[in-house]
Amino acid sequence: MLDHTGIGVADVARSAVYYDAALGALGLRRAMQLPPETGADGIGYGREYPVFWIDRFHPHGVKQHTAFAATSLAQVDAFHAAAVAAGGTDNGPPGLRGFEKGYPTGYYAAFVLDPDGNNIEAVFREGAR
Repeated sequence: MLDHTGIGVADVARSAVYYDAALGALGLRRAMQLPPETGADGIGYGREYPVFWIDRFHPHGVKQHTAFAATSLAQVDAFHAAAVAAGGTDNGPPGLRGFEKGYPTGYYAAFVLDPDGNNIEAVFREGAR
């Protein structure tokens, strides 16, 4: 469905510290950066090619929500710990989310606000893999 997406950030270097840690815990890395030598304008994260960009070109402060698929509960836990340690703000610790709040059965997730206030989530859907 989607090839790639991204968000604007106020300071690419500051946000990169957060995203290097948070997305690194999910097995993603810097797949591309602009300009190539510094990444001051934008950084694309992925495995083989960029699937999620942070850049200075798009509006920041829009308070977007992006959820990344994790491959295990432990990976969700690692994402949360790494993101908070890198300066993110806890917005929901790792755990099962209840059906009463609109989540499907087996929805294990964690939420952390990035330096610009975007709600970044890691989710593992138990029984879906």
